[in-house]
Amino acid sequence: MTARVRKPLLAALALSIPLVACAREPSPAPAAPAAVAATAAPAAPAAPLVTGLPDFTRLVEQVTPGVVNIEARIGARTAARGMPDDEEIPEIFRRFFGPGFGMPSPNAAPGRSVGSGFLIGDGYILTNHHVVDGAESITVRLSDRREFQAKLVGSDEGYDVALLKLEGKEAAGLPALRLGNSSSLRPGQWVVAIGSPLGLEQSVTAGIVSALGRSGGRGQQYVPFIQTDVAINRGNSGGPLLNTSGEVVGINSQILSNSGGYMGVSFAIPIDLAMNAAEQIKKTGKVSRGMLGVVVQEIDSARAKALGLSSSAGALVNSVEPGSAAEKGGVEIGDVITAVNGQPVNSSADLPPIIGMLPPGSKARLEIVRDGRKRELNVTLGELTSDAQRPGLRDGSGSSSGAAVSPAARIGLRVADLDAATRRQLGLGNNEGVRITGVLSPEAREAGLSPGMVILRVGRTPVGSVAALERELKSASAGDAVMLLVRTPAGATSFVALTVQED
Repeated sequence: MTARVRKPLLAALALSIPLVACAREPSPAPAAPAAVAATAAPAAPAAPLVTGLPDFTRLVEQVTPGVVNIEARIGARTAARGMPDDEEIPEIFRRFFGPGFGMPSPNAAPGRSVGSGFLIGDGYILTNHHVVDGAESITVRLSDRREFQAKLVGSDEGYDVALLKLEGKEAAGLPALRLGNSSSLRPGQWVVAIGSPLGLEQSVTAGIVSALGRSGGRGQQYVPFIQTDVAINRGNSGGPLLNTSGEVVGINSQILSNSGGYMGVSFAIPIDLAMNAAEQIKKTGKVSRGMLGVVVQEIDSARAKALGLSSSAGALVNSVEPGSAAEKGGVEIGDVITAVNGQPVNSSADLPPIIGMLPPGSKARLEIVRDGRKRELNVTLGELTSDAQRPGLRDGSGSSSGAAVSPAARIGLRVADLDAATRRQLGLGNNEGVRITGVLSPEAREAGLSPGMVILRVGRTPVGSVAALERELKSASAGDAVMLLVRTPAGATSFVALTVQED
């Protein structure tokens, strides 16, 4: 009987507890454990960093009238000149390029080159040097199908830039594209290309900037290329690379491919550099570049440790040209150049474009590390000579040889005269020796020749100048073997045999 009464009583008490709690002042709930709270209240999702997809239709409508198709009629000698030796192309390019390095014309038979270009005002057009190199006549076709004859104002192989001028009264009123600032580009930005890939005029492709400051091929170490994934093919050469504001930020120039077609990596010349070249061509007909006079190499982790550096950034000097701006300014072998006029030098590939953009005779402030200590050096830049930019097309003294290859280049060498101070330093006589400044052929490289060595004799005949050397070589015919007595910087001498090549 007692048990029956207890159960209802307990139930009544249990039901009355919540009612009493509701009548009282609410008390704060006990804090939940951190793990439980996190589970109960999940964090809000992160805001997306990229929204929507770009629509380029308005951009294309506005800029298309300023993009042109270029057809150049090439002389037979130029058309037969061919492409550079594989050894002249940096490894990153050489590993992937197939036949037809760079971006020559689509469907191009010898004597014809087709590419793209764009108007920059007053009838002037920018395009690539390799599109119009050796042209006897140049025809420009606009998007409305009108055609003009163009005059080549000038071009520069080192930057792969050419400046054209349209002839005729109508040319003055043609639309020009707006120029942007290539130095403001960042990886990941959208960019657009317009040109004539594979002969298909006014084709539009888009992508993003993949990387900046890429080192180029064909001797174009002075161009910090813009790398993109924009689809570029033969015939896009010389066309504009545009940002989303419709401003030109680059000139499409090269592709990286093992098939000759687009494979996801393309390269454009920064518009800042291209316009610098165009303005020089307008004024003087050529492009001049500053020259420091050093040979530099990359710094890996082992070299950084040996040099006492905290990182591998910088360019390690392994050679200083006698009498150069670097020597006069106090640069020494083993120095690490980390900045020029405050602009960082993160790798050895950064240095040539920075120095090349500075005019000859200008002052440059070098930040270096020597023996683990930071220093500053002030140098007055020299001028980069043509033979340093175009191997094999200039003689060793830097004087023009026209289209003919110099006798020294026919045995795969670039040479220069020795000055009196260098002869004294090497222990040579007043009229003894010719310095090797470049090795152009695989045979010469395999023979162990390198810049800095000195040629003492051709056969049994001593040579003391470039002129004397080339007099001895001039009589040799293609296929002949020439014996050179060569001295290394360490003072060792040996004979080397080289084969004379065709012009």
